[in-house]
Amino acid sequence: MSTEAASVSRDDVARQDRPLRIGTRGSVLATTQAGTVRDALIAAGRPAELVIITTKGDVTPGPVQRIGVGVFTAELREALLAGEVDVAVHSYKDLPTFQDPRLVVAAVPEREDPRDALVARDGLVLGELPPDSKVGTSAPRRRAQLAALGLGLQIEPLRGNIDTRIGKVDSGELDAIVIARAGLSRIGRLDRVTESLEPVQMLPAPSQGALAVECRSDDPEMIELLAGLDHAPSRAAVVAERSLLAELEAGCTAPVGAIAEVVESLDDDGRVIEELSVRGCAAAMDGSDVLRASAVGAPEKAEELGRRVARELLDLGARELMVEHGVLPETRPADD
Repeated sequence: MSTEAASVSRDDVARQDRPLRIGTRGSVLATTQAGTVRDALIAAGRPAELVIITTKGDVTPGPVQRIGVGVFTAELREALLAGEVDVAVHSYKDLPTFQDPRLVVAAVPEREDPRDALVARDGLVLGELPPDSKVGTSAPRRRAQLAALGLGLQIEPLRGNIDTRIGKVDSGELDAIVIARAGLSRIGRLDRVTESLEPVQMLPAPSQGALAVECRSDDPEMIELLAGLDHAPSRAAVVAERSLLAELEAGCTAPVGAIAEVVESLDDDGRVIEELSVRGCAAAMDGSDVLRASAVGAPEKAEELGRRVARELLDLGARELMVEHGVLPETRPADD
């Protein structure tokens, strides 16, 4: 046996003898999410433990779009590449659309409900909030779609963990907040939801409610192990939504919403088949215009479907709309 082969063999044995290290941010939501992956690996017979990593987004105040792309994922990925952790668990919507070839999303576990949720004072739903009510969210996508509803709401900036955000409603500082329903579900706080917002009101962020379980692309053993956690319908939906975002060249902080769902349909012979329904939108930040498009096709064509919806949005003027409102630069970046 060569020295190199012996070294690899010893490394494999050493990893079998120690818990797998799962990198995660330190918030209650992040550790709860990563904990589901840890528990699934333990159930599969592989000891695992969480390793807390602080990201730039955790320590930098201000709107996420001003901090930069990957603010909640870069440090986790660096730790993965450096061999400090074996696996990293992300909220999928936080990952840049560009895939680092050194890394692979080996599993997309079954997705939580991707809808946005309203947490409002006095149990109010969105249509019951009086004009000039203060509604907290910093997501450009939510701000634009809320403005487009024409309810006369005051949209206020919002950062912090889930408890901090809910506390602004409880204290009376805000009348309501809009937040991902999935996060509330994962930490057992669905009792605070006063309305789950249907996609016809507000399309969620691409890949909202989904987790990305990432490992190094040169680690076939880990890729095979994590593949057991993958949920095919969730992966198809996320691939479609993120390919839409990539085709728009918009990034995760743009006012772009998307939702893809595997639904049952009938073919020409009356047989029940599964299809992937994809809906997307691009909005002006002031809510003055919302462009919408959709497509339906086979789940295995998820990427193509997402790009098809994006191209329809572009044909409708999505890029010009976002340039006009300062969301995208006037010129595209040069190819490397």
